[in-house]
Amino acid sequence: MQLIYHLATELMALKGRPHFKFTEAISLVVNCQTQEEVDKFWKKLSEGGEKLRCWSLKDKFGLSWQVVPTTLGELLADEDPEKSRRVTVAMMKWIK
Repeated sequence: MQLIYHLATELMALKGRPHFKFTEAISLVVNCQTQEEVDKFWKKLSEGGEKLRCWSLKDKFGLSWQVVPTTLGELLADEDPEKSRRVTVAMMKWIK
């Protein structure tokens, strides 16, 4: 059984450069129900930033984001280990 908690939270980040920089140690996740949502958030968040693999990107401030369809979690957690493995291998190559 998979438990997913949804939190409505306000986040604040302070500009601490050059002393404090964002790293990949933390990323924010945007779960999307549709491809249109994925496209909308991906386009807006990646403007001026960097597009990475596995649904990841860095925004123009260097903050890491994961813009993912909710069905991806279901595919990765599939009971068929071969199916889950194929999804994982394919996902590692995707840029969005």
